[in-house]
Amino acid sequence: MIYTGSTILRKTLIMILAGGQGERLFPLTQYRTKPSVPFGGKYRIVDFTLSNCLNSGFRRIYVLTQYKSDSLNRHLYEAWNIFNPELGEFIYSIPPQFKTSNNWYLGTANAIQQNMNLIEDENYEWLLILSGDHIYKMDYLKMIQYHIEKNAQLTMSSIEVPKGIASRFGVIQIDDSYKVLSFIEKPKSPPAIPGKESLSFVNMGIYVFNVSSLKEVFNNTDQGKVHNHDFGKDVIPYMLKNEYKVQAYRFIDENKKDEPYWVDVGTIDSYYAASMDLISVDPHFNLYDNDWPLRTQQRQFPPTKTVSHEGERVGRAFNSAISDGTIISGGLVERSILGFNVRVNSYSFVTDSIIMDNCKIGRHARIRRAIIDKNVSVPEGTEIGFDPEADKKRFTVSETGIVAIPKNYVFK
Repeated sequence: MIYTGSTILRKTLIMILAGGQGERLFPLTQYRTKPSVPFGGKYRIVDFTLSNCLNSGFRRIYVLTQYKSDSLNRHLYEAWNIFNPELGEFIYSIPPQFKTSNNWYLGTANAIQQNMNLIEDENYEWLLILSGDHIYKMDYLKMIQYHIEKNAQLTMSSIEVPKGIASRFGVIQIDDSYKVLSFIEKPKSPPAIPGKESLSFVNMGIYVFNVSSLKEVFNNTDQGKVHNHDFGKDVIPYMLKNEYKVQAYRFIDENKKDEPYWVDVGTIDSYYAASMDLISVDPHFNLYDNDWPLRTQQRQFPPTKTVSHEGERVGRAFNSAISDGTIISGGLVERSILGFNVRVNSYSFVTDSIIMDNCKIGRHARIRRAIIDKNVSVPEGTEIGFDPEADKKRFTVSETGIVAIPKNYVFK
């Protein structure tokens, strides 16, 4: 049967897994789940997955939440309340509701299984499962069309990564037609791609299931008392063992760069590196592509302003990304990302740093290689990022020396 693009869009449901604790990203996840962590000055991490959905034409979305979800729920309502239910469009956040047991979501697959009623009630044919905490650009319609053409029951989006980091992922082995032959979750010695000994082919955590096949797998594993809480550890190995047709899909990047871009900002260091890339001369991830718009909440702030006074009190910003409502008043900002409504006061110096919304940088303060979360007032004359031992006594300091200050922190 040949399916048109419009039929695929109508018959596909999207579920975004957005309930992770993000412990390695602490303290940015002290008050929020990882998908709602700010990124790039004005975005949240979840905005990139949701923008992919919108750019791919999909407008039927459930976001499965769990830990510290109030910030994410508020963002979904304020930034993404754009769909028309009269046209069958929606975006809803779905917390654990103990529908099938007295358990929270026990894993990626269990989160889906607890919400199978949402899938079955509307007679969807395909289920697209996404992660809410990765940064990339992808046309999901192309993947589902591939899934249908291959007559697969499960299709996994996959990407080549250096073999040295492949142990962090599920590693896939395929034949010449990209049929999955084996899958190993986080192996200590990842197998290489034949002919490319320095690379491995890994799972991106992006899945297309035939709804009927997934329902069958859940029913069979429940009846056989087979563990089925996680896709990577349980469901995918079960499907391969029982000869379901599992297909790999080579990631097609819509970022228009030489190297495909797919990043999991799971630690302070990886978050900082991905953020600093955005303000490089030729960033790997392009925020400025009008053909692939990235949506987020448009805040009602006035334009950014620099204010100069006499002598050395010159408000300046170089090689930086500055969000609306920010005033640089007589201070110097270099190679930094500033969120909404930030105030940088006279004689202060901010370099190689990320300053989030509503922060105030006091006069004569010096800040270097730091991440300062929202609503922090840095007192006059404070130094951050210049004395590692002093910083470690007060703040979280990463392996590479990035100082992370939590939201609402009060200096004493």
